[in-house]
Amino acid sequence: GAWILLADADAATDINDHARLETAAANTGAAVVCGSRAHLVDTDAVARRSLLRNVLMRGFHLVVTAVGGVSGVRDTQCGFKLMRRAEARTLFADLHIERWAFDVEVLYRALRLGYGVAEVPVTWHEVPGSKIDIARDSLR
Repeated sequence: GAWILLADADAATDINDHARLETAAANTGAAVVCGSRAHLVDTDAVARRSLLRNVLMRGFHLVVTAVGGVSGVRDTQCGFKLMRRAEARTLFADLHIERWAFDVEVLYRALRLGYGVAEVPVTWHEVPGSKIDIARDSLR
């Protein structure tokens, strides 16, 4: 097919939301459409997270925007993204970041190459046990 859907294995995002991403791609012409949980920031979904996780989430976003040069995307880490296949081949060629933050490099490259990037709210729920380990994953 002409499109590739990336979805986290924990199924925290409703798979039926792919239709929202497809609609956004059709309406905007974007080559990359990101699912977003940003609309949930001031809701119980985020309030139930630990203070440490919320602080780290906001800090990571600040670094990604200010240092990483990825602006215009409020939720870079949502594991639900739709990409045009041709552009995805370019974006994933020779990635330097291989683990949980690869999304930032992919979005950085998309923006630098002038690919359209859109963001769409998705239905998301917390899945127990599907988190990074801050100490372990920071060392990788």
